[in-house]
Amino acid sequence: MFDKSETEQEVAEFLLQIKAVKLQPNDPFTWASGWKSPIYCDNRVTLSHPAIRTYIRQKLVRLIQDEFGPVACIAGVATAGIPQGVLVAQELGLPFVYVRAKAKEHGTGNLIEGDVFEGQRVLVVEDLISTGKSSLQAVDALRAAGCDVAGLVAIFTYGFDLAVQNFKDAGCKFAALSNYKALVEYAEQHQYISKSDVYLLEQWRENPAEWGQIATT
Repeated sequence: MFDKSETEQEVAEFLLQIKAVKLQPNDPFTWASGWKSPIYCDNRVTLSHPAIRTYIRQKLVRLIQDEFGPVACIAGVATAGIPQGVLVAQELGLPFVYVRAKAKEHGTGNLIEGDVFEGQRVLVVEDLISTGKSSLQAVDALRAAGCDVAGLVAIFTYGFDLAVQNFKDAGCKFAALSNYKALVEYAEQHQYISKSDVYLLEQWRENPAEWGQIATT
């Protein structure tokens, strides 16, 4: 059985340990979206650490089996979801495809790379969920190709209300190995951050767009 609480804490530990997650409440990062953020998460770093890579692969497989049941194909979301998806597909002995951010501008013009067919039950793998926009674009592409999308799994989610609503509106179930709340709790307990940092991190989580405006004034 998948132990949700234990896994959340262990994944948080690993991400902080290898600096796949960096917390800088007083020196925020700027995301591609323009948001100012006290956290930066790059789960691609896990691929450089075999033991952690193996742990994440095995936990993603268990999460899929427990939450979604049998699936016929694994789909990765370009680009960071591709290697994680390949590892999961290999573990399960399933076909793998990946979904581009936009269709090729040459050759066949593919949006989905690999073979899918109508009615095929597909599980989408992501590395990270923020607003869910790019993840759900991949879900839409697979549905347009006739696939039955079982849902989506990720290593980490920020847990934004916007993402929860976006997935709900899309009728797409999702689950993650760890989340922002578990990460902040672990970081405080193990002195990666101070109590005053926790307040800033919680404020950002409640309203990241407004937090960014305040942080830049």
